[in-house]
Amino acid sequence: MEIRIGMVNVARELTFEVNDDEADQIKADLESARESNSNMLWVSDRDGRNVGLSVHQLAYIEFGAPGDRRIGFATD
Repeated sequence: MEIRIGMVNVARELTFEVNDDEADQIKADLESARESNSNMLWVSDRDGRNVGLSVHQLAYIEFGAPGDRRIGFATD
């Protein structure tokens, strides 16, 4: 599952992929981090890369299936 995260005052989104079964755990961890006023939330992506998120700077999080990335003049 692809996760896209927007941060406050940052122009680019953070995009990474996790296994489908880990997405629900990330949602739960995020909600508990917001409620407990934690500063950082650490997430591991599918490749084993650790990503640290500043919980107070999160603008939005989008969970969804990875789309096909088209290049050029693709038509449907």
